[in-house]
Amino acid sequence: MTGPRFPALAGAAAALILAAASMLTGAPAASAAPVTDCTQWGTTELRGGEYLYQQNEWNSEAEQCVSVDPDTGAWSVTKSSFNLPTNGAPATYPSSYKGCHWGACTTDSGLPLRVDELGSVTTDWSTTQVGTGAYNVSMDIWFNSAPVTDDQPDGTEVMIWMNHRGGVQPIGSRTATVQLDGRNWDVWTGPGASGWKVISYVLQGGATELADFDVKGLIDDGVGRGSINPAHYLIDAEAGFEIWQGGQGLGMNRFAFEASAESGGGGDTQAPTVPAGVAVTGTTAGSVSLSWTPATDDTGVSGYDVYRDGVKAGSTASTSFTDTGLAASSSHSYTVRARDAAGNTSAASVAVSATTAAGGGGSTGALKAQYKNNDASPGDNQIRPGLQLVNTGTTALDLSTVSLRYWFSGESGSASYGTSCDYAVIGCGAVTHRVATAGSARPGADHYLEVGFTGGSLAPGASTGEMQLRFNKADWSSFNETDDYSRAANTAFADASKVGVYVNGALTAGTAP
Repeated sequence: MTGPRFPALAGAAAALILAAASMLTGAPAASAAPVTDCTQWGTTELRGGEYLYQQNEWNSEAEQCVSVDPDTGAWSVTKSSFNLPTNGAPATYPSSYKGCHWGACTTDSGLPLRVDELGSVTTDWSTTQVGTGAYNVSMDIWFNSAPVTDDQPDGTEVMIWMNHRGGVQPIGSRTATVQLDGRNWDVWTGPGASGWKVISYVLQGGATELADFDVKGLIDDGVGRGSINPAHYLIDAEAGFEIWQGGQGLGMNRFAFEASAESGGGGDTQAPTVPAGVAVTGTTAGSVSLSWTPATDDTGVSGYDVYRDGVKAGSTASTSFTDTGLAASSSHSYTVRARDAAGNTSAASVAVSATTAAGGGGSTGALKAQYKNNDASPGDNQIRPGLQLVNTGTTALDLSTVSLRYWFSGESGSASYGTSCDYAVIGCGAVTHRVATAGSARPGADHYLEVGFTGGSLAPGASTGEMQLRFNKADWSSFNETDDYSRAANTAFADASKVGVYVNGALTAGTAP
């Protein structure tokens, strides 16, 4: 969700606000005392004016209090008791920002910069999060057709969701999954409340910090998807919390955002070498895994772009990539291009072909799924299965080859779904999840939740432990779970014959509908 990030002030009025903030916080020679702000639109200069803290309570008039350290830029929410529904806009977005925002510009930010002239964009971002309430932990990056504006930017809004809880989700619908800077992200796209473009990157499993994170790779991915105009300007970056419910105790430990232009005047024009040794390292019914040897470059390779059948499937900073969301028994051709920080891109690698595994079948094996019902109401707007995988065999199992399928009926409403992992013994970062349409729709089973693993090994006799999953339709309409194929009434873990266990895309335990 997004909304106005500052009242629509003219540039002169915004400048007065900054001046007032400067007088309030000062620029002491030694150390400034912490500032307490309980106003709706208050601002505080941070780190000598290089950053600005903003209360930004744009959708509520309830009292929000924050304690701010002007010297370090750290701040924490000391009073917040919002209670807005999570299917609408948040109450507030307390945040730190750098750059030019609604015409109010911070000092020595290095912004604006044209997108096609960006050389490096990084962030070092650490937060304190709480286990109650409904909120996201988000960075908001704005683009505009002109270098500065004192109004709503007319370009793209890019949101980086480092974490979220309480059932909140981005604007639009999930349209892709991509690997960026060694992490898996769900990509959501849709129009903002006033019609501007929004693309959101939601970190699978969540985190409390992103240290030295390559924002440039994310921007490049947005450009490649046609969501960001390369002729537009990066004008500001903000980081904080969109809060729907609760919020007290949330805090910013540190936030740094650095952007620079690529070297000019006869700078780097040499493209990296072509990635060699591209090979298929594994397939499932819905994915293809690739690896290659590193490319070389005179200034260093910053990442790789992977193309499926001539269309960009995703990007990664490593020398491996897994393309997900594919159809069973489908054939694809893959090439890889290397790129450096200056935007130079290699020629495409030699193409390799892969065919996903066939689905269906049924057998008993050395694995079993166990299930418990975490959702007492069969008619609300979320389904909450508890799952765990047990290795009943005598040899260790490579979890990256395994997936579970929980079948259900979507009935009416949106055809797009949001999925979340609330808790996992092995860590939500080790669990992947998505909703897919079943190949042949049957009553109670026209969709399934597919749960996979990023890697690891499961020893003989061991269990993954509990995984608490949930999913919802994009429009948050209600389900009727009473006839769902995989649903059962037990609230303690029991063997689940109607949850499928797949190894390399083949059904090895449980029964498919």
